[in-house]
Amino acid sequence: MITRLSELFVRTLREDPADAEVPSHRWLVRAGYVRRVAPGIYSWLPLGLRVLHKVEQIVREEMDAIGAQEVRFPALLPREPYEATNRWTEYGPNLLRLTDRKGADMLLGPTHEEMFTLMVKDLYSSYKDLPLSLYQIQTKYRDEARPRAGLLRGREFVMKDSYSFDIDEAGLQASYDRHREAYQRIFDRLGLEYVIVSATSGAMGGSASEEFLAVAEIGEDTFVRSAGGYAANVEAVKRPLAPQQDATSVPAAHVEDTPDTPTIETLVALSNERYPRADRAWKAADTLKNVLFMLKHADGTRTPLAVGLPGDREVDAKRLEAAVEPAEVEPFGDADFDQYPQLVKGYIGPGAALGLDADGNGIRYLTDPDVVHGTRWITGANEAGRHVYDLVYGRDFASDGVLDVAEIREGDPAPDGSGPLALARGIEMGHIFQLGRKYADALGLKVLDPNGKLVTVTMGSYGVGVSRAVAAVAESTCDDKGLAWPRNVAPFDVHIVATGKDEAALTFANRLAHELDEAGVSVLLDDRKASPGVKFADAELLGMPTSVVVGRTLADGVVEVRDRASGAKEELGVDVVANHVVALVKG
Repeated sequence: MITRLSELFVRTLREDPADAEVPSHRWLVRAGYVRRVAPGIYSWLPLGLRVLHKVEQIVREEMDAIGAQEVRFPALLPREPYEATNRWTEYGPNLLRLTDRKGADMLLGPTHEEMFTLMVKDLYSSYKDLPLSLYQIQTKYRDEARPRAGLLRGREFVMKDSYSFDIDEAGLQASYDRHREAYQRIFDRLGLEYVIVSATSGAMGGSASEEFLAVAEIGEDTFVRSAGGYAANVEAVKRPLAPQQDATSVPAAHVEDTPDTPTIETLVALSNERYPRADRAWKAADTLKNVLFMLKHADGTRTPLAVGLPGDREVDAKRLEAAVEPAEVEPFGDADFDQYPQLVKGYIGPGAALGLDADGNGIRYLTDPDVVHGTRWITGANEAGRHVYDLVYGRDFASDGVLDVAEIREGDPAPDGSGPLALARGIEMGHIFQLGRKYADALGLKVLDPNGKLVTVTMGSYGVGVSRAVAAVAESTCDDKGLAWPRNVAPFDVHIVATGKDEAALTFANRLAHELDEAGVSVLLDDRKASPGVKFADAELLGMPTSVVVGRTLADGVVEVRDRASGAKEELGVDVVANHVVALVKG
């Protein structure tokens, strides 16, 4: 069926939307694919819906190919299953909660582990029923604090989530591997440049997890990779402990005046001037800064946390949030300092005599992997304008444990020794988890094994951001004129542009459209009474992979075929153009 632009429900815009932060957001709105309803919530228009359905179909085909079966759950769900797994509280404010007219607590599903688990529990009871993989493509809801970038981070989005059910760990690994390979085929078909990185499991729980990230400068996820093959999301990087050092020759700790040293740089400069080391100059990495936070727990309580790390690094907020999840991180405010008068803001130091101490004062004190036995530090003396020098870990102070939340920097060594790390950014497109038995245990999913004994089922969880994939493909293929879809997800195969006032152009355009339609080529025909400039601009904005311009050259028996991605143009005779376009589309 031919779609005519004069009849299509679309309105292109000449100006960028005010809230557009990234190219995909700008072009999808301007080209009439989506429209904003509220922050993080979008309506899909006919063009956008055609792309979304094509992405869904690619996902569906690859899931079916590994034997997964499609189901569909409601988005509106009861509280009780999520209470049983503790995610009613663990999800925190990201969970969209509501109460029905009878006073029952409900939620809008952010993900459906509980529902899948209960469905399998209801229907299956034997190892003979396993392995099993089920999936759905459905709208999810999360109350994002900062929705941004259009479809890339929304409060409502379409996701494919699938779940595997196996009798043992070997079965889980096989299911995990099948899903992993299916994801590679999905993202290959979408034409995305992507990396597979080690990741944290977060509120999902489980053991191993990996993310599929589409490489993009505008991505919210920072990841690292080495030339030797190591790759991980920054939240999942585990730095090894630094080597222990011999501190037998380090002098006893001593407190000194350090006026006018509001920064690490000024402290280092003053230290080298007034209190120099005998062996080398002090560096920022020799200073130990102690950063305070409050952790807010699901029950509403707040507990303090102090993090000690070298002064040449900062705490990475995302790494910290991942490390303390499901607790939330809050700043350590003036009212919190009032509760701990032994701490002097700006001059906080460790050790029983200074303020922070392992198991000493109700403040949990955790240190960076570089803070190991024998390391020597300059740090706050818990007196205004004073610092302590030659404070040695293991001799003068200790901590409650290690917390690896410092920023990861370009050139840091890979944890597996495979070379220096390079930093890049990406868009999370998929996340796969080996859940194990967390949800099966909580919800009582057991089956009889070959010996007739009840055993708990082991599970995997696998998600793909389907609506996010639309934005990611748009982001990776658009240019300064608009969208430029790859053929397998484009709304239409070819965009025929009839220009000029000559009726012959529209007549031929109609004939060509019918010929292509009969050959199985999807056609968008611009038959509007608009200027050639407007039509050409819209053709570039809408982004179909091939355009055919029927205009002034028709009198010479030729039309122009344009490739949207490369910008290449060629003139073809009217008698061969249809076959040429069919060959392009059919490959």
